[in-house]
Amino acid sequence: MEIDRRTRLTPDERRAQLVALGVTFLVDNPLDALTIEGLSAQAGVSRALLFHYFGTKQGLHREVVRTARDSMLRATQPQEDLPPLDRLHDTLSRIVQFVRDHRGTFYSLVRGVASGDTEVREVVEEARAEQAERVIAVFVELGVPDTELLRIALRSWVAFAEEALVRSALGTDLASDEVVAFLERSARAVVAAL
Repeated sequence: MEIDRRTRLTPDERRAQLVALGVTFLVDNPLDALTIEGLSAQAGVSRALLFHYFGTKQGLHREVVRTARDSMLRATQPQEDLPPLDRLHDTLSRIVQFVRDHRGTFYSLVRGVASGDTEVREVVEEARAEQAERVIAVFVELGVPDTELLRIALRSWVAFAEEALVRSALGTDLASDEVVAFLERSARAVVAAL
């Protein structure tokens, strides 16, 4: 993304543009490599402007991760009108597609919990919680009791699924359908073990 320096932007527009550049950076780079200096050079703006908008490198990381998270959650939003198992399949298909289309972004998100910044980890955890709620809703709708153990099991499954996605969707040439079918079977197996 190139910033047009001739166009006068409002502060909100400029900030959004800088965050978008940061999200684009994640496509090919890890979050830790995103720096104020690098982004200001790429954007052709002063470092002081980035400090003004984000305060610190960690503040920049939080906003970039939050925006990437929101993009992922929108892209993987379940189709609520589908029957439960079809909805699960559709959601997992969307997740696999998102991972394949946005490899670096997904990798930075799931590895964001390794960040030294508590707020960045919280943003990533919010995404995991939302994905877990989507899966929990499917099984509750199928008649599985909504217990603490179900929630623990499926929240743990989300972490497992992330690792499986990193290894299969990013690390192999497995067909997307194979990855989706594996994730579906593993989620059902986790619930069956309760």
